[in-house]
Amino acid sequence: MDALQQHMLDAYRAGVRAEPVPPPPGLHDRSALRSLYRHWLTHPPTPRAPATGGDGAGPSVG
Repeated sequence: MDALQQHMLDAYRAGVRAEPVPPPPGLHDRSALRSLYRHWLTHPPTPRAPATGGDGAGPSVG
């Protein structure tokens, strides 16, 4: 089932239950991506130290 079919089913159920119809798929995608991008600009990823296992000597072969 794709997003459009799911929306049609949800709209039908909302009509049967006398509830408001959910927004169509993709309606808020642009604003969500814009807010994510703005968050990424104001909170850049922090560099992390490389992961070491145990004493840092590498994998043990046994």
